[in-house]
Amino acid sequence: MYKPYKKPVIKASPDIKLPEPRISIFVLFLLKIFGRLYLFLFYGVSKAVLNKEKMLFDAFNRALSGKSRCIIAFRHPNGGEPQLLAWFFLFHLRRCAAKQGVHFSHWPHAIFVYGYDVIRWGGWVARYIMPNVGAMPIYHSKVDIRGMTRIYNTISDGPFPVAIAPEGQVSYSTDSVPRLEPGVIRIGFSVVRHLEKKNINCPVEILPLSIHYRFGSWGKLTIEILLRNIEKFCGYSRREERKLPFGERIRKCRDHILELNETRYNIANTAPLSAEERMEKIANAALETAERKLDLKKEGDFFTRQHRVRQICWDRIYLPGIYKDNLNKMTQIKRSVMDLAAGEAWYISRHQELADLCWYFRGQLPAEDDALHNKIEFIQNLHDLANRTMGGAYANRVSIFPRKVIIKAAPVINLTERINQYNKDKKTTTADTLSDLHKAFLDNIEEMYRTEQG
Repeated sequence: MYKPYKKPVIKASPDIKLPEPRISIFVLFLLKIFGRLYLFLFYGVSKAVLNKEKMLFDAFNRALSGKSRCIIAFRHPNGGEPQLLAWFFLFHLRRCAAKQGVHFSHWPHAIFVYGYDVIRWGGWVARYIMPNVGAMPIYHSKVDIRGMTRIYNTISDGPFPVAIAPEGQVSYSTDSVPRLEPGVIRIGFSVVRHLEKKNINCPVEILPLSIHYRFGSWGKLTIEILLRNIEKFCGYSRREERKLPFGERIRKCRDHILELNETRYNIANTAPLSAEERMEKIANAALETAERKLDLKKEGDFFTRQHRVRQICWDRIYLPGIYKDNLNKMTQIKRSVMDLAAGEAWYISRHQELADLCWYFRGQLPAEDDALHNKIEFIQNLHDLANRTMGGAYANRVSIFPRKVIIKAAPVINLTERINQYNKDKKTTTADTLSDLHKAFLDNIEEMYRTEQG
C-alpha cells in the first residue's frame, strides 16, 4: 500500500544573522542574575579559585590602564572554560584583586574569540548572549578577512584583553597538552606590527592561563554511576562483572567499543596493536569515510581536513546567505532536496565527531592509585566515545561536576620584545614562541602535580 512521503527530521535551516559584536549593559545585567544558573550546567556548585593570581592581576592592570595589549591564551579541556572565565572576570576578578591591593582603572572584562559553529549548535542563548558581550566569531576553514580584521582591531584598540584558545577547540585533557595551533602567536605579532605603524609604543603580551579540575565526594559517587551507564551500553551490567577491578571494567568497555568501530569501518588488525594505535586507525577511517561521502580529496593535515568536513556539513544544515524569506519562496521540490542534503550532512558529521574524539582520546588506562581527576576525565571521555559511536556529538557529552576549578596563570610572553626576530625569520620565531607557550602550560601542570604530591 502506498505511504505518503514524510519529510526528514533534519531540515535545512536559514543562515544565522549575527549583529556586530558589542558590549550590552543590559545583557551584562542579565548575566549577573542568571549566569551562575547557566554555569551550574557545567560546574554545579564548584568553587573557582586563583593560583599565581598576581600574574593575572598585573596583566589585567596593564591592559586596562592602556600600558599594554593583552591576549589571554587559555586552556580549553572541557568545554565550559570560556563561560566560566567570562563570568569570573566580570563579577569576581575586581573584588579578588582589591583584596590584594590591586585596583583596576576600568571594570575588568575579556573579549572571547569563538568558532562560528558554536552559534549553530549552541542555540538561541549563544546567538543572543555572545554578540552582546563582545565575543567575536571566526571561521576555522574559510577565509574570514572581516573576522580577522575585527580581532586585530579589538586587540590593538584595547583596553580589554582578548581571550583565544590556542588548542583551537576542546582538547578533552586537563593534565596534558595534545596540540596547540600557531594562530594566537601570528595574531599577536600582527598586532605588534600594526601598533608600530601607528607609532603606539605599547607591548603586546600573551598571558597563558590553565584550567584544572579537582573533585570531591560527589565525583567519587558519580564516577561509578557513569561507569555503570557505559557498562549498560556495552552489555556488561551483570552484578559479577561489576565486581571486577576498576581498570578491568573500563578496559572491557573500551575494547568492546573499539571492536564495534573497527567492524564498522572494516579495519583489519593483522598484528597486535595497542589501544592508542587502534584509536588512531579509527580516527583516520572515520574522517576518510566522511570525506568520501562528501566527495572531498584528502588534502592537508588531520585537523585541516576535519575542520573542512565540519564546515561543509554545517553549511548544508544552515544555508549560507539563504534566509527565511528565501526558503519560503523555494518550490517544494527544491526545499525537499535541501532538507535531504541537510539530513545527509548530519549523518556524515557523525563520522567527523567520532574522528575528533578518537584523535585526542589515546591515553593509557588510569591505574588504581591514579588521582581522582584523572580517573574521572578518562571515564568522561570513555562515555563520550560510546556516545559518539552511537551517533552523538559534543553537545551530548556528559561531565561530572568538579568540587573546585583552579585558574592558574603563568608569566606573560612579551611579543614586542621578539618582533625583530620575527621580522628576520617568521617561521622560526613563531615556532619558538609557540614552544614557550606550550612549556608554560606544561609547567603549570607539573607545578600542580608537585603541590598535590606534597
